[in-house]
Amino acid sequence: MRKTFGCRTLLLSCAVLCFAFGQAYAQCKPPANQHPVLSPAAETSVLLNGKSITIYYCAPSLRGRTVGDQIAPYDKVWRTGANTATTMVTQASLRIGELVVPAGTYTLYSIPAKSGWTLIVNKQTGQWGTVYNSGQDLGRVKMMDGVMPSAPVEKFTISFDHTRGKRTQLHLMWGLADVYVPVEATD
Repeated sequence: MRKTFGCRTLLLSCAVLCFAFGQAYAQCKPPANQHPVLSPAAETSVLLNGKSITIYYCAPSLRGRTVGDQIAPYDKVWRTGANTATTMVTQASLRIGELVVPAGTYTLYSIPAKSGWTLIVNKQTGQWGTVYNSGQDLGRVKMMDGVMPSAPVEKFTISFDHTRGKRTQLHLMWGLADVYVPVEATD
């Protein structure tokens, strides 16, 4: 009985992981004639107070373009990745900068700038990345400049860094930008 239950649990876990990976891949899946994938699926996760925070996104590359000019224009809302909207799923209630974010699923947009980008947490989910409705904003947070990379970061990267206990930093890195905002679990 235990052996059967263990096998079923293992099979169910594998199925859930395959479905989750398939969903992440599907959101970044290129047109049939596009090889290699220009903006592959990516994700970053962190545990704060034992609760998971995961961000799913498609990671574009510079490919000779410059951030703020030819791609992710300065002072305009950007999808914070490529293709479908960048999604954050949090089991914990958070404070992102000064913004209170209840546990749930959100879309992340940003406004790139020469100095200190703005992060937008939006309540609308499941849309294509360029479909932005400001009326659905939970709020906006000013991001801080991190350490400027010594060479341009080719592939857009979202990461959680400097994690300790219930605190971390959410970083966006691309080109010569490294911007971040503190994140804290509040429950």
